[in-house]
Amino acid sequence: MFPLRRNRRLRTNETIRSLVRETILSPSDFIVPLFVVEGKNVKEEIASMPNYFRLSLDLLEKEVKDLAKLNLKTVLVFVKVPDNLKDNKGTEALNPNGLMQRAIKVIKNAVPDMIVMTDVALDPYSSFGHDGVIENGMIVNDLTSAILAEMSCSHAEAGADIVAPSDMMDGRILEIREALEDEGYVNTGIMAYSAKYASAHYGPFRDALDSAPVDAQNIPKDKKTYQMDYHNRIEAIRETRMDIEEGADIVMVKPGIAYLDIVREVKNAFDVPVAVYQVSGEYAMIKAASERGWLDHDAVMMEQVTAIKRAGADILASYFAKEVVKIIS
Repeated sequence: MFPLRRNRRLRTNETIRSLVRETILSPSDFIVPLFVVEGKNVKEEIASMPNYFRLSLDLLEKEVKDLAKLNLKTVLVFVKVPDNLKDNKGTEALNPNGLMQRAIKVIKNAVPDMIVMTDVALDPYSSFGHDGVIENGMIVNDLTSAILAEMSCSHAEAGADIVAPSDMMDGRILEIREALEDEGYVNTGIMAYSAKYASAHYGPFRDALDSAPVDAQNIPKDKKTYQMDYHNRIEAIRETRMDIEEGADIVMVKPGIAYLDIVREVKNAFDVPVAVYQVSGEYAMIKAASERGWLDHDAVMMEQVTAIKRAGADILASYFAKEVVKIIS
């Protein structure tokens, strides 16, 4: 009791505060999302994500080498697919010489020990901008899952270490796991987007990949029939449990800062690694507010990534990864 116990003793200076600090960030905590485009010497800034870029394969090689120098050892790859290659079934996703498959090989050739995670979803390849095949105005679950399983095997064949299904189809983790096992990719991991909410925070990401749902008759205008309702908490536990039972090695909560209660629930309930995606809208809000001088960019950035880890995240997918590591190194 006070005055025998004075809590402020352990806050006296930064050295003492760091000595007793409970939550520590390190480069190995982070996944770096990468956006890849066709072409050569292409570095396109994403308008809604300041200082974040789409890269052609030649510049992708340089980028992953730079990441390795910062001890950032894991990337998550997304591709921007030309419109002429998009269709309802995401046919291009299965092209063994597609952009994703070539990007995996470029990264592995440049930095062999870099862990390559790949986005497994149809929306970058879909002419409708949805994560699944559309029939009669509805996203078809089982056919989509079968395509995602084929896509996962294609990524594994190209050299991916971990596939990351981001679609939220029911049963797709089991289908992917069985397909990988059948094809001999027994060591290819699955990071399941298990509690992915239908969030308004994804807008800049859809700009980055030109993957927003199209506004057309008889086409769902949003992803609320398959991504989770943000009003729900218990549902996240159910979704995560199913993914683990179906073979997920890592589970994810997405987005981040507005869902820290879900992160803690998932971490308390399960003994598998928990990833959190600090999404494009979270990145854009900090960038925009700091550009206007309304907040301290680095201070808020560090506070938010620390809060995500403190809530229970073992792994953080973040567009701030490079900036954070430069501060903590």
